[in-house]
Amino acid sequence: MSNPLPEAGAVTGAHLFAGQSTASAAAAETVHNAGTISARLDRIPATRSIWKLVALLALGYFFEIYDLLYSGYVAPGLVKSGILTPATGGLFGTTGVASFIAALFSGLFIGTMCCGFLADRFGRRGIFTWSLIWYAAANLIMAMQTTAFGLNFWRFVVGIGIGVEMVTIGTYLTEIVPKQIRGRAFALAQAVGFCAVPVVAFISSALVPRTVFGMEGWRMVVIIGCHGALFVWWIRRHLPESPRWLALKGRYAEADRIMCDLEAKARKEYGRELPAPAAPEPVVAKSSFRDLWVRPYGKRTTMMTVFNVCQTVGYYGFANWVPSMLVKQGITVTTSLMYSSLIAIAAPLGPLLGLLIADRFERKHVIVTMAAVNIVCGLVFSQARDALLLISMGICLTLAGNIISYSYHAYQTELFPTGIRARAVGFVYSWSRFSAIFTAFIISSTLHSFGVTGVFLMISAAMALVMLAIGVFGPRTRNVALESISR
Repeated sequence: MSNPLPEAGAVTGAHLFAGQSTASAAAAETVHNAGTISARLDRIPATRSIWKLVALLALGYFFEIYDLLYSGYVAPGLVKSGILTPATGGLFGTTGVASFIAALFSGLFIGTMCCGFLADRFGRRGIFTWSLIWYAAANLIMAMQTTAFGLNFWRFVVGIGIGVEMVTIGTYLTEIVPKQIRGRAFALAQAVGFCAVPVVAFISSALVPRTVFGMEGWRMVVIIGCHGALFVWWIRRHLPESPRWLALKGRYAEADRIMCDLEAKARKEYGRELPAPAAPEPVVAKSSFRDLWVRPYGKRTTMMTVFNVCQTVGYYGFANWVPSMLVKQGITVTTSLMYSSLIAIAAPLGPLLGLLIADRFERKHVIVTMAAVNIVCGLVFSQARDALLLISMGICLTLAGNIISYSYHAYQTELFPTGIRARAVGFVYSWSRFSAIFTAFIISSTLHSFGVTGVFLMISAAMALVMLAIGVFGPRTRNVALESISR
């Protein structure tokens, strides 16, 4: 299939830059071609082949979530083995459970802050693959450790790989699907990904209290997660590079080949000719870190930085500390793991609800509403003692947190242009990892001194700031072309 001709009267880069330098004309042509590729992609219907790409990325997300969230579930086993202690000696002690959680988020901070640019420079597909292999291998080494230092160091290394992966998957997903299904694509990816939560919860419940084949149960939980590396090359074979990224890099022939393949599959599945692409939107050609601070991106960068610092307190303040908080309320370790497993069943349900609402409501409105639900349910949870009420409020907190999660992962990737998307997402997202480093220690101290009520008062304050930042300063993005949002 040949490259589509421009609409009658359209101004091509060559015409627009006639008389200017060859370099300027080439840059104009690249920008024009990038706009054409985006217009062709946005007109593709939500066919089976498009959803297949989403599902493949979701498989990578499953293993990412498994590795990210097993911390709280294996913590009792780490204490039982004598490697870590339940309490932290000093604010930044290195032998408590809090240090294990902080090591992960320290790695996540480095991975997102310092390495997010890799996907902008080398492409989405390759970085997606190698970052998954990185943290799978590091997890295998971590599972063999017998000291707090070794455990925490390799958890830090794992975090770097996961941090890069988190930035890359979100960027990749935003660019590979048409605009009318971006919200649902993130909802489906996170629904598959969050299936890892009940999986790791039930595996931990079964293995952590036991010794399996002469090996402590927590080690088996970690090793099981390493199997994601077995799927990575299979996933890679079926994933194309982002055509938007290729076109912006001047690799238009490659982008066109991918688009022709996507269009041919969509045409066959659609059963008729595809709609004509809209006129190409002007593409914002940004490529450096300083571009994050020019209008309108400076305000968006600040808004999402504040949001990410605060949402982490609410999300991981609950997700990573559920078993510990239940124990603090007088429930035994075994029973707390059982309750936590029941609560974890709700993890994929939030994104599944998103398949119904994600592209019907503005993402900023969904985030604000769910933050309010988080405040109410958290305060009720902190006062509950009845098993049914504890589990019910835990499920509501999990649903609200995961609806916020798929919404903001889509939202923050939409706010920046293709040339700096991974770098920008990495920068703003890194502050959630930075926040989590200190949140682990602060929640540990608050839980010890003020109990579960004190923890949820802190969480409520953070969620109130989330509502303020997104509700007041967030732009609308639903069913809007990425290029239009970028302008």
